[in-house]
Formats: sequence, C-alpha cells, structure tokens
Amino acid sequence: MGELHRVKIAVIGLGRMGKRHVHTLLNRVPRAEVVAVCSTEPHEVAWAEENGEYKEFGIAVYNSYDQTIAHPGLQAVWISTSTDVHASQTLAAVEKGLHVLCEKPLSTDLEEAQSVVDAANKRKNLKVMAGFSRRFDASYRDASMKIAKDNAIGKPFLVRSNTCDLLDHTGFFVRYARRNGGIFVDCAIHDIDLALWFLENPVPKACWACGTLQHHPELKELSDVDNAVGTVEFWGGKIAYFYCSRTQAHGHDVCTEITGQHGKIMVNVIPRSNNVVVADYQGLRHEVQPEYWERFEDAFATEAREFIDSIVNNTPVPLPLEGGLKVMQIGRALQDALLSSEVIKFSQDGVRL
Repeated sequence: MGELHRVKIAVIGLGRMGKRHVHTLLNRVPRAEVVAVCSTEPHEVAWAEENGEYKEFGIAVYNSYDQTIAHPGLQAVWISTSTDVHASQTLAAVEKGLHVLCEKPLSTDLEEAQSVVDAANKRKNLKVMAGFSRRFDASYRDASMKIAKDNAIGKPFLVRSNTCDLLDHTGFFVRYARRNGGIFVDCAIHDIDLALWFLENPVPKACWACGTLQHHPELKELSDVDNAVGTVEFWGGKIAYFYCSRTQAHGHDVCTEITGQHGKIMVNVIPRSNNVVVADYQGLRHEVQPEYWERFEDAFATEAREFIDSIVNNTPVPLPLEGGLKVMQIGRALQDALLSSEVIKFSQDGVRL
C-alpha cells in the first residue's frame, strides 16, 4: 500500500453532510481522489449530475450503492448516509475489500454494530473507522494534551458536555429523527466519545436520563424528545453529564468541561463564530455558528487527511473501531433509560445487566 500516491474514494450519501465531505476531499485532502458519489434520492442525483465541480473532476454519479462499490479501481468509501444503513453499507464495502470511514454511529442496533467490528477485525488489511470528528478538533486535542501530557488539572473525574443544535423550522430534523436512533444515539454520541477520551476509557456502571418535548411534539410518536439530559456513572468514581437539544434559539452550542482534582478545562463554553463583538445601546454581543459545520469544518478535514494517510502509509486508523462500539453501548443505554425511566446498570466488566 505504501506506493499509493492518491486513494480513489467514493462518498456515499449526498445530503448536506455528504456534499461537504466531497468538497473537503476535493480541496483539502491532497492524497484523496474522489472518483464517485452515490445517492438514492433522485433530486440529489440530478444535482450531482449537473454540478460543475463534479464534472470538472470527472466524478461518476450513481443511484445504486452496489454499482458504486463496483466502480473500477475504487479503494475506499466514505459513508455519510442515514444511521439505519450505516452497518449494512459498511459490511458490503468490507466484503468488497474496500477501506471505510463510516459516520457515527455504526448502527442504531448494538448487535449490528458488533457485526461491523467483527467483520473489520477479520480483514486486517483494511482500514475501517467510525467518524468521531471532535477528536480531530484543534481545541479538543489541545485540551487532551493539557490533561494527559501536562497534568494541568490533575486526574480528571467529571465531564460535562452538551450538543445543542439551532431550532429547525424547516421540518428537516423531524424527518431525520425517524432514522437516527434517538436523541442520545445521534445527538450525544460525540459527547459520550469525548467523555471516554478525557476520562481515560472508563467502564460504565449506571446510566439514567430524562427528556422533554418543547418544540417538536410530533417526535412523541417516535418515542423521542427534543431536549434530554443523561448521566453516566463509571466504575472508579468518574461521572459524565450530557445535555442534548435540537431547539436552541441562538445557534449551534457545543461545549465541554473537564474537571480534575486540581482544576478544570473548558472548551467553547461561550460559543462564537469569530472574534467580532458589537457594542451599542443593547450592550456587548457576538454571533454564534448556526450549525456544526462552521464549528468543526477544520476537524473534518483533519479527520479525512489522517484516514487517507492511514491507507497510503498502511498505518493504524487514528480511531480504533471498537471505540465506536463502546460509545454506542452507552448511547443505547441512555436512550433506553430515557424511555423506561429506569437506571440501566453495567457489570465491572462493562457488560450490561
């Protein structure tokens, strides 16, 4: 694999996320060559066929996943479809001998997610990775360095993290919610991953959660909520607290606090789109990013480069696939706790009781 100069990759799914990944791979990842895109949505296929940039780079447009992964010379796929098909598409790509970066989470079902991990472990020559973009963000990496290398706050024992999206008036979120596995499986998944990272991969002991519907009553029929709080107690005295929201008025609000025995590190506690502050008769104010892409665009580019580099250089992927499974286990437990109003418990070996 070391002699590869560029990796031929296809992006699967041409929603907002997929289109952005194509643009990033084309313009910010020199060792990637986008050769194909795929969507089963007719309007997305029509858009891609008319896209000037895609034509310029000679990108093939497919409306069939099976045809896409049979594209001549294809080496890798970036799966950016709805959560309910992540596992089946990853498994098909692995069976085809392709490297895979699959957006989080691996599945809405734990057994299906485990099947992905098992299949990848049988094909050691393939690079298969779950996309947890915040681990590639410069601020979060700096926080990790201060904790792990500099011992800036002593031993960390508490993480408070939230993912709060701008209130959606278009109906997109409700349509998306039907296929995403629930607010904790979808919305809190990055926060759970950060907690495992900063708390040095602790074993869960108990999960409990509560939620409310404030703007999207139609989610009730999906057994979901638009605002939720979840708490995870880990064996060894560590704790994580998560707040998820789809209804923020001010913009995309993602922040994390890590508390240690000798201090605290805060990341993006007061979100802002830039360093501009307006001062007038209303006081002092600044703008906030409207959605996740403005906050994490650079992180997605770093993630893409490091994934492609692992293929080119035949080195381990930057994030082991098993980490995605553990995040999924906790997310699923929080979702079940939300629906049952019960505490979900785990053994000291991390096995759900």
